[in-house]
Amino acid sequence: MRVSPGLPSVSLTVKLMRAAAAALLLAALAGCAAPTPWVKPYEREHFADPIMSFNRDPVSSTYLQHVFETREGARGATGSVGGGCGCN
Repeated sequence: MRVSPGLPSVSLTVKLMRAAAAALLLAALAGCAAPTPWVKPYEREHFADPIMSFNRDPVSSTYLQHVFETREGARGATGSVGGGCGCN
C-alpha cells in the first residue's frame, strides 16, 4: 500500500491507544451489567439463622447500646446527639 507524501500514516502508538480505549469502554460497559446473585434463594435461609448473628441477644444488646450512647452522648463518642441526660 502506498502512502501519499502529504498524508501522515497512523502510527503504532495511535493504534494502541485506540485499542486501549476500546478495551476500557468494553470493561466499563461490562461493569454495568446486572450481576447474578452468588447466593441462591434457597441457600439464604442459612444466613438468616440466629447462630449467624453477631449478637446473642439482640434486644439486650440494643438496650445496652442505648445506655452506652446515653452515658457517652455528652462526649460524642459514638456520633449520636444528645446531652447525656437520656432525654432522647
